[in-house]
Amino acid sequence: MNENIAKLKGKLIVSCQALPQEPLHSSFIMGRMAAAAKEGGAVGIRANTKEDIKEIKSVVDLPVLGIVKRDYPDSDVYITPTMKEVDELMEVAPEIIALQATEETRPNGVTLDEFFAQVKEKYPNQLWMADCSTIEEAVHADQLGFDFIGTTLVGYTKQSKGLKIEENDFEIIREIIKQVKHPVIAEGNVNTPEKAKRVIELGSFSVVVGSIITRPQVITKGFAEALEK
Repeated sequence: MNENIAKLKGKLIVSCQALPQEPLHSSFIMGRMAAAAKEGGAVGIRANTKEDIKEIKSVVDLPVLGIVKRDYPDSDVYITPTMKEVDELMEVAPEIIALQATEETRPNGVTLDEFFAQVKEKYPNQLWMADCSTIEEAVHADQLGFDFIGTTLVGYTKQSKGLKIEENDFEIIREIIKQVKHPVIAEGNVNTPEKAKRVIELGSFSVVVGSIITRPQVITKGFAEALEK
């Protein structure tokens, strides 16, 4: 593991993303968001699209975990689903690229096994993270040889519906850590400092926190709804 990536161990990665329909959608704003995250103590950034990553890299010197979110009509896989997205990301060289590693087939009926073999062959020196939604998917991604296993999609797929990452003291994370050999990055609904601290104590390599830091509309909604009650 190179020195840059080793610095992520036990530390915070902040997800700086805003989709086109969101108020903060702008590469310039995401660059400033990354700068604010660094100032607050983040040691890595997760970001979406080559445009945002290029801007972020011009502003901060932190390792970037890159993705491209894109919908295709014939697949439920939307996080870096095809080689097109991987090629785009390679233009801006994120230190780690995350791929959706759930059981669904990718566009054109491509399986995860086939796709991962293709990207590994084309970019053999790139580090890869598996965005998983179940323990079984995490174990499979580990066996395929992903460099990092993520819990990003727990609760967000058909097969993980109703699962909550924090239930029973992060039982899903504890089980994944027990069953895989690659480092686990905790991500998904880690929305308090206490939860972030806990997943590291349990053995996660690093923790990604997003909405509760970088999406003001989500944070505001929590306050507004509390007052409505």
